[in-house]
Amino acid sequence: MPQITFIDHAGEKRPVSGDVGATVMEAAIKNGVPGVVAECGGACACATCHVYVDDQWTAIVGEPSHMEEDMLDFAFDVRPNSRLSCQIKITDQLDGLIVTTPERQG
Repeated sequence: MPQITFIDHAGEKRPVSGDVGATVMEAAIKNGVPGVVAECGGACACATCHVYVDDQWTAIVGEPSHMEEDMLDFAFDVRPNSRLSCQIKITDQLDGLIVTTPERQG
């Protein structure tokens, strides 16, 4: 099971395991990671699962879709490495992924 480390805005790390095929948002919710709200349940219809993908992982995770980019317009403090965690599917290649949650969700 791939391991994902969530780091909150204060620097606290929370490593969790995620099922292949699930999303990073689902892994966060399943493991009670604070800072990931996911109001829409993963439908890419809000921006409350916003995360920053660690620079070492941005190429592997890939770019957001146009629909995701549109939703990121509603997120707080969007950066070039911003993604909605509901749109990142967990694969074996993402074992070790590091994401940071913003200070607050949009």
